[in-house]
Amino acid sequence: MNLSEYFIYRPIATSLLTLAISLAGLIAFFQLPIAPLPQVDFPTISVQASLPGASPEIMSSSVATPLERALGHIAGITEITSASSMGTTSIMLQFDINRDIDGAARDVQAAINAANNLLPGNMPNRPSYKKINPADSPIMILALTSETMTRGQLYDAASTILTPKISQIQGIGQVTVGGSSLPAVRIQLNPVALAKYGIGFEEVRATIAASNVNRPKGALENSTHHLPIYANDQAKTASEYLPLIVTYKNGAAIRLSDLGQALDSVEDLRSAGLKDNQPAILLIINKQAGANIIETVDKIKSLLPQLQASIPSAGKLSLVLDRSITIRASLHEVERSLLIAIGLVILIVFLFLRDLRSALIPIITIPVSLLGTFGVMYLCHYSLDNLSLMALTIATGFVVDDAIVVLENTSRHMEQGTSSRQAALKGAGEVGFTVLTMSLSLVAVFIPILLMGGIVGRLFQEFAVILSAAVLISLVISLTTTPMLCALWLRPLKIKTRSHLYHFTEQHTNRLVTGYEHTLRWALRNSPLVMLLLLCTIGLNIYLYTIVPKGFFPIQDTGRLSGTIQADQSISSQAMQKKLADFVAILHQDPEIETVIGFTGGQRSTNTGRMFATLKPLEERQLSVDKLMTRLRGKLKNEPGAQLILQSPQDLRIGARGSSALFEYSLQADNLEELRTWVPQIVKALSKRTELVDVNTNQQDNGQQISLQVDRDLSSRLGLSQTQINSTLNNAFGQRQISLIYNSLNQYRVIMEVTPEFSQSAETLKNIYINAPAVPQLTSRGQIPFSTFVTYSTTNTPLSVNHQSQFPAGTISFNLKPGTSLSTASQAITETMSNLGVPASIHGSFQGTAKAFKESLNDQPWLILAALISIYIVLGILYESYIHPLTILSTLPSAGIGAILALIVFKTEFSIIAMIGVILLIGIVKKNAIMMIDFALNAERTLAMSPKDAIFNACLMRFRPIMMTTFAALLAALPLALGSGYGSELRRPLGIAIVGGLVFSQVLTLYSTPVIYLYLDRFQSWCRRTLQRKASTPFSNPTNLL
Repeated sequence: MNLSEYFIYRPIATSLLTLAISLAGLIAFFQLPIAPLPQVDFPTISVQASLPGASPEIMSSSVATPLERALGHIAGITEITSASSMGTTSIMLQFDINRDIDGAARDVQAAINAANNLLPGNMPNRPSYKKINPADSPIMILALTSETMTRGQLYDAASTILTPKISQIQGIGQVTVGGSSLPAVRIQLNPVALAKYGIGFEEVRATIAASNVNRPKGALENSTHHLPIYANDQAKTASEYLPLIVTYKNGAAIRLSDLGQALDSVEDLRSAGLKDNQPAILLIINKQAGANIIETVDKIKSLLPQLQASIPSAGKLSLVLDRSITIRASLHEVERSLLIAIGLVILIVFLFLRDLRSALIPIITIPVSLLGTFGVMYLCHYSLDNLSLMALTIATGFVVDDAIVVLENTSRHMEQGTSSRQAALKGAGEVGFTVLTMSLSLVAVFIPILLMGGIVGRLFQEFAVILSAAVLISLVISLTTTPMLCALWLRPLKIKTRSHLYHFTEQHTNRLVTGYEHTLRWALRNSPLVMLLLLCTIGLNIYLYTIVPKGFFPIQDTGRLSGTIQADQSISSQAMQKKLADFVAILHQDPEIETVIGFTGGQRSTNTGRMFATLKPLEERQLSVDKLMTRLRGKLKNEPGAQLILQSPQDLRIGARGSSALFEYSLQADNLEELRTWVPQIVKALSKRTELVDVNTNQQDNGQQISLQVDRDLSSRLGLSQTQINSTLNNAFGQRQISLIYNSLNQYRVIMEVTPEFSQSAETLKNIYINAPAVPQLTSRGQIPFSTFVTYSTTNTPLSVNHQSQFPAGTISFNLKPGTSLSTASQAITETMSNLGVPASIHGSFQGTAKAFKESLNDQPWLILAALISIYIVLGILYESYIHPLTILSTLPSAGIGAILALIVFKTEFSIIAMIGVILLIGIVKKNAIMMIDFALNAERTLAMSPKDAIFNACLMRFRPIMMTTFAALLAALPLALGSGYGSELRRPLGIAIVGGLVFSQVLTLYSTPVIYLYLDRFQSWCRRTLQRKASTPFSNPTNLL
């Protein structure tokens, strides 16, 4: 049965069906969301807890450990890490990629509730959690600056007015405000004055808390009026707190103004933010999962005038980072590559067919197949991103193949005198099985990718589905629309109407075919030599794969830099803010950088800060991002006492640790002291490796602290408990939040502490007194100086305590030296660990992106093997043969050599993208063998030709369509290989692998395929003869069967 016959005889129905596919795809195209990469949500939940004034060790033992033990029982957790610093603990829970994040969130809340009884009772708030995507970087950063407003006022406007308005925009997931903190009233007490009046810190705290209340007071009501009762029970500004009476001494009132001062300030003095050397409040905006970045950014931009009008006129709101700019530019580059690929494929089709009417038939297949694929993308909820557009670009070279085969066979029949309709019927009927085999075997290549799990599987499933959809749609078009158009449009071309271009190309094509004929005869005569060459090709493939530099995902130039400041571990917040200003100034002076922002403080360690830099557009820059970072490292290293580690933020970031550099190596031990001994040694050794740069660690255990030694016997005799001692110290030095001010838009804190001059030295402890209750040893209640029962010394302390899977851990992060592959860096780290003789009790492992690379490196050979097995099974089913699929698969080693050699020549890593290119080559190259073998088998069966004559004639007859399809695929990949601009780092490996593989394999497979065909045909004949002899030989003695 000829499937195409129905469509050839019903051209109107076929045309309308084709038009319907195109229109549906066109409508779907405008509904597709836009993103840099396919949406991959890493189910991750962040748990935050705070206890102001608590040291990292206290946060680790009393907050992090109970929470980790409770959270560790949740099913589906793949990684649990925690970082405890001064007053804060952050726990990151990463779940299996298939875990439902909402169900995980319910389990997290239940675990927090279960651990609540084990947590300190004086925590100001219960631990909270939020769902995050660590792979998702901010889509926009806004800066709020002013010449007259204070940082507290700016932060208040950002937090109270701007954040709610931005959060209400559809697609916004989170808005984080940094650079300062909310306004607060700071009560700063003078310990000397307190001692003079015999007043303790706790008395002042209780007085303020009792004097600032906001409680219902009822109402008065008579027969005509209802009158709510209002009282001035709230003190809202610093000036209202100063007159408060704390106590009476000898009949005289002791007011707060007698004991210290009150200031209108902010909650946390240690926070600061800058934008280009100017104080600023930063609003860091992240999108929701699945949101369209372009649409979301456009909505924020359209709201900016309204946001500016909603804040005081002295404040200026500016856009400092817009991620959509580089995404638009990157997608524009891919779209341009797609259009160039379409143009090149159309050109090659026209040059080979030499007739506009004939060329239009396969050309129509391109837009129809691509538009139909947009419809499939819409139904599958896919996005327009770099990978999907790369798949469509490559598909441009695939979708014309089937149409070319049908058209070329139809034209051959017409040249023999058959009418156009009959030629279309015969042509489509003869090659129907061929195009079906070509398409299904190409789709079979992607079966292993479609079934893959993990990050790589999620990323490239979309790529595989899009390419498969385009190929299957082109298969349908080539068996329906293409033969219909052949029957309608093709006409015998008279010799006198042929153009000079026709004669020119015909002459050179004939010469090419003649040359191929002569060389093919030589190859068939010297078949052992060709077989030897094929065996050498297989061996060379294995060798080249072992030496080619390997990577995970190409490092992109995203047009921005992010940086982490690591300063001396004992640095003060004031000095840290100075370091931040210095680094901002250095980056701002570089001509390649447009805007710099940075902030320090907040929930981060006191010696760390964050920075972001927006680079000038790519066309205005002189340096690549790698060379720029190399230049900046030279400038930044001159800053004493601090280090700024820069990285180029990637669209794909795996892991929830948020390290300073791109790649991570984790060290875990049972003994914390052993870990603290070895981590600095390992960091020092790795810093000397030339393959690595920016080596650093999150283990910070050289901070300084004041260690108090309490004489417990003496303090007990004096009636003092440890709780009283700790509470007094917290009141004096912990920025303790003692009361709450309610306002119409927000709530503000009252902070109590000592005056600044008493918080700078341990000698201050001599001036701190604690109220002692009346005890038998004392005749009355009195004040006791701390120096009576406390001694102190300066000791080392960790600034952060990190856990992994509830055990002490340290993470070493690093960047790659330009030109160094991740495989080389991984080997260098393994060698260093071995050379140092690190004890077995310390376990090292790659994390994040580096861990995903190691896993993908192990999976690569199996993935390629699975693709080969899938093709063999599909071809075996279609051909009903064990042998012929082997002939087709014999073409693949040459493609692998070409791809790897091209990558080595162009100094490109064998990354996941390049591996996808090799898998695509498996699907492309075997098409040539399919076209040869199909016609050879048909000639043997119908024309009774010998295998040698059949394959020889098939090679010559299929030479032109083989060259056309190969050139179409090659030219479709060429714009990717030669691409530039944003995102070109992703596209180049794919294009280089395909172009290199096609060029090399095309030369070899035209000769190796017929030779392998004949050898396997002889082997098949020998097997048949052997089996027939055994079957025809009678058993001489039936008892031998026993």
